[in-house]
Amino acid sequence: MNTNSNPIRSSLGYVLIVDDEEQNRILLRDPLEAQGYEIAEAADGIEAHQMILLRPPDVILLDVMMPNLHGFGLCERLKDDPRTASIPVLMVTALSERKERLMGIKMGATDFLTKPVDMQEVLLRVGNAARSKQLHDQLQIERARSERLLENMLPVPIANRLKHGETTIADHFPEVTVLFADLVNFTSLAAMIGSEQVVYLLNELFSTFDELAARRNLEKIKTVGDGYLLVGGVPLAREDHARAVVELALDFRKAIARFNQEYQASIQFRIGICSGPVVAGVIGRKRLAYDVWGDTVNRAFRLGATGAAGSIQVAASTRELLPEEYLFEELEGGAGSLVQPLREADSAAKSMVREPSLA
Repeated sequence: MNTNSNPIRSSLGYVLIVDDEEQNRILLRDPLEAQGYEIAEAADGIEAHQMILLRPPDVILLDVMMPNLHGFGLCERLKDDPRTASIPVLMVTALSERKERLMGIKMGATDFLTKPVDMQEVLLRVGNAARSKQLHDQLQIERARSERLLENMLPVPIANRLKHGETTIADHFPEVTVLFADLVNFTSLAAMIGSEQVVYLLNELFSTFDELAARRNLEKIKTVGDGYLLVGGVPLAREDHARAVVELALDFRKAIARFNQEYQASIQFRIGICSGPVVAGVIGRKRLAYDVWGDTVNRAFRLGATGAAGSIQVAASTRELLPEEYLFEELEGGAGSLVQPLREADSAAKSMVREPSLA
């Protein structure tokens, strides 16, 4: 084997020569190195396979007749493995019979070179193969970048459905929990400290909200101006959606307190939570968005927009789904006001979470 222990990819590409005869490897290596290719060598198929898995080359020049693992066998292994299937394999063989070439094509060979090799032909074919591989790699990078962008815009299960060909996505969810967090007195705050500073603070705080939501496997839908919309039970149904969203609201309240202390700010949110059915789907053609609709969403918006600063207002439909581990204060019409989790009932710092009566 002849390879640099600290290789640097050349502009032309990285070529692995696999042949059990050293003279044959030298014959191919020297002209390719002179052209500017980076070269590595292997004396049999097993050694070559190990090298390829450690560092995939741009092109493989592969002898057919070798001990241990012949060229056809190595080619078949490479093409069966998604990690190496895209590497061009140029088979170098003294075999000229049609059935041998058909065997190579069946195993996935990209092209053939016949011994004794014509070096001008070798240089042309290796050059074409290296450019094809590098173009393939660049396309894969762009594809991965596009997929990451799509997954940043949409929930992963929804992004996967779009990638698999669905063009219209609209789902009905009979039971979810919606949370809407609304910044109190946004206009006054912007006038006091400037819109640029407000946007910075919102970005910091909403990024914290995103992290907390991800920890509880809840799906952020969007920010609406100075508001934050999130749903539990979408796009994947879950039985504990009400409890998970209420716990997240309590996480938000603690995060806001820490944020105000760290930034010496006085930002306050009011949060509305409501459970019930929604419709969820993807809208848009040029700019895709995943959104939710229905009376459940509207009620969460109203709760989040009408509560007192710092409150977490919970609809009766959500209260009915919660386990008996929260302290409620009864209100008119059978509605309830969640004061705090019972686990914190003896805490000195108590914060009211109210539920108004909704029609």
